[in-house]
Amino acid sequence: MRYLKLTNNQIFREFKCGLSLEETASLCFKQLSTIERWDRGEEIPPECKRLMRMYSNRELGMSSDWDGFELIGDELKTPFGRYVNAKQMILALALLEIDSESDRRTCSLVVKLARSLASSRGCNCKN
Repeated sequence: MRYLKLTNNQIFREFKCGLSLEETASLCFKQLSTIERWDRGEEIPPECKRLMRMYSNRELGMSSDWDGFELIGDELKTPFGRYVNAKQMILALALLEIDSESDRRTCSLVVKLARSLASSRGCNCKN
């Protein structure tokens, strides 16, 4: 029995990006035979690799500020391994907008309460 050896390019395309041969060809404006050559080990052009990562939500932006961030399902994974959902992001942005002294006290109380609730669920919110 012969086993097919997967190349790094094929692993990248199929498993990391979740793209079929046809989807990759369409996305990168290439012929199917080109994608098959990539799967056999021919180098994938950097612009196509980036496009594949961006399409599959594995790369968020072009600047190095986004290095280590990743979209997984409906959550943003930070470089520190913390997962944040959309509601948490909106709350964080709202808290950043708070500017008055009384609002800062309220913010402090909200954060203390959130940490208390999180610790009761076994979550570490200090990361």
